[in-house]
Amino acid sequence: MSHLGDSTGFGKASEGDGVDRTIARPQRAAAGLLAALEAEVVACRACPRLVAWREEVARTKRAAYAGEGYWGRPVPGFGDPGARVLVVGLAPAAHGANRTGRMFTGDRSGEWLYRALWRAGFANQPEAISADDGLRLTGAWVTSPVKCAPPANKPTGEEFAACRGFLEAELAALSGVRVVVALGGLACGAVARHWNLRPRPRFAHGLEVALPGGRTLLGCYHVSQQNTFTGRLTEDMLDAVFDRARQLAG
Repeated sequence: MSHLGDSTGFGKASEGDGVDRTIARPQRAAAGLLAALEAEVVACRACPRLVAWREEVARTKRAAYAGEGYWGRPVPGFGDPGARVLVVGLAPAAHGANRTGRMFTGDRSGEWLYRALWRAGFANQPEAISADDGLRLTGAWVTSPVKCAPPANKPTGEEFAACRGFLEAELAALSGVRVVVALGGLACGAVARHWNLRPRPRFAHGLEVALPGGRTLLGCYHVSQQNTFTGRLTEDMLDAVFDRARQLAG
């Protein structure tokens, strides 16, 4: 499965090398870099604990998905190579992205995220059900600092470190990014480490911090059920973050 698609993102199945020759040269270059990175990510087996867990989940499955095949591999980023807004989560969900092979796809967290991206004009549809559902992003890219589903949604420091090169390569390829939306404190920490922010910003919903190169970091509560079911994060709150992201991205 390839995440490469048309010029608006990586949501449709690709042909050939997946690069649309009609798009602008910088975006075409980014698409090529991201395609090569995707191949590296998907093949990674660097963390024994994560490899064992993601593959066990894919074998045993949740009862609701017993008849489906699971991706069961690292999950690369997804979206528009010309993105001006980068959304950073934590890691693939065991029965979401680890099942479907696309970030925030096939679970309740993704329902919240992609509905918000659709309302903000970054997505062509509000649903994210499977990797071949036709979802495309325009102006946005969705990724995570840890590429494999971790047990109990808790990657270790060593696992963050092992994946760091992938996030750094993504950020280097996505040269047009002007705004980084960090979903939760761990994502915020990963972004702060990448840009070596001193002092490290203390995560808060609505946090706004200047990054090098005229970029901006925005903090947002994670779209986990722990936050959305309890009302800690509402759709209005999420919309306000992406409205601000669009404003800052220009």
